[in-house]
Amino acid sequence: MEGTKRANIKIGAQVSIVLKQDQRSGDLTEGVVEKILTNSPNHPHGIKVRLDSGEVGRVKQIH
Repeated sequence: MEGTKRANIKIGAQVSIVLKQDQRSGDLTEGVVEKILTNSPNHPHGIKVRLDSGEVGRVKQIH
């Protein structure tokens, strides 16, 4: 499922995000969505979320 649409992402969902420092390498970090930070209905680079671990990044995959 696409990580560019806010409607696809729910709090508690298992996702893979790319952290700001990993944008060049594309390394993904897995976790559970704690908060959705992007207010717009979609974003071309992925919706920004905070994971329950405290890490912040843009959603690339929804599991």
